[in-house]
Amino acid sequence: MKIATFNINGIKARISALSDWLAEARPDMAVLQEIKSVDEGFPREHFEDMGYNVETHGQKGFNGVAILSRLPLEDVSRGLPGDDSDEQARWIEATVIGETQAIRICGLYLPNGNPVPGPKYDYKLAWMARLKTRAADLIAEEVPALITGDFNIIPQSEDAAKPEQWKDDALFLSASRAAFRRIETLGYTEAFRARTQGGGHYSFWDYQRRAWERNDGIRIDHFLLTPECADLMRDCQIDAAVRGGEKPSDHVPVWVDLAA
Repeated sequence: MKIATFNINGIKARISALSDWLAEARPDMAVLQEIKSVDEGFPREHFEDMGYNVETHGQKGFNGVAILSRLPLEDVSRGLPGDDSDEQARWIEATVIGETQAIRICGLYLPNGNPVPGPKYDYKLAWMARLKTRAADLIAEEVPALITGDFNIIPQSEDAAKPEQWKDDALFLSASRAAFRRIETLGYTEAFRARTQGGGHYSFWDYQRRAWERNDGIRIDHFLLTPECADLMRDCQIDAAVRGGEKPSDHVPVWVDLAA
């Protein structure tokens, strides 16, 4: 089972780029972020015609997450528990039914948090505290599950080409990284780092200052696997070449392959 995460930076602007990648890479599931569309505006029929079941949690002009799946989906839920007043569309869950395993898929678009200090950063940390609670519940269930998406977290210095330029940014502040580690140390495996070590591996390149051409990137799109899910992992890779395509997102797909 090949599961990908992809911040597409606007479904309407990237529908061709996303469709081309889906046709070439053929993931069983694609967990999307920043669809920037209300549910009824999402081009559902287009992706259904490509063979995907579609579930969305949209928001006009901002945020928004979705799941495209060639496999059956069950028990879909929307919104991160813990704050009924939170109207931002940043979380979607579903159970995907594979050939041998059912996997609980949690897709997120974690708040950016800038500028720092300020209410946006306070919201980021509060959101991560709620995420930790949900992550702990998933661990306690002792089932194959994963949390994936744009975490807006640079976990380590080696995950940025120029870490010194990010030292005061919400993505790299010590409090942000500590909150990420508190989730990881519940018992999660950070899939990419379980397979690949060292620097030079990025999933985001800014549109400004020729960042892609200079490989001035950061790695902020992640998979966290419960122990039962980590036991199924066969591979995890970043499809960096997608960034060089026509009208690309500033992110690229990251995917895991599970024996499920």
